[in-house]
Amino acid sequence: MTVINLRKYYPFLKEDFFVAVSNEVAEVFLLATRQENNYRKRLSRYKAFYSLDRGDGIENAALDSIPSPEEILLRKMSVEQLQEAFDHLTPTQARRVYAHYILGLKKREIARAEGVDGASVRNSIKAGMRNLRRYFDKRGWME
Repeated sequence: MTVINLRKYYPFLKEDFFVAVSNEVAEVFLLATRQENNYRKRLSRYKAFYSLDRGDGIENAALDSIPSPEEILLRKMSVEQLQEAFDHLTPTQARRVYAHYILGLKKREIARAEGVDGASVRNSIKAGMRNLRRYFDKRGWME
């Protein structure tokens, strides 16, 4: 059994807090401290004072591969087909389906923004999706 001071590992503790732990747990704490110190040394040595975990999407952009010309063309065709399909909906259905599925708004939020009943928004979105499905089925785009 090894006695460790948790204040050394948890900086938010204001007072010393000694705990008796098994040797394996003490080794894990020691290993974690060493890894953290090594990481700080690497940051200092290579002047890498930035993180890919900033949350602005840089890590996703770095991991994503560059799309091939074929993928770019397929995406463009998909967007064009979707726009063409939306042109065959009523303006209200198109607006509500777009707001719900593309913008990610809840049906309740759409109803509140338009000043209508939630049931009418739900029915409109349901009818719009049914019309889109029929449109895609006619053209053979649903596979």
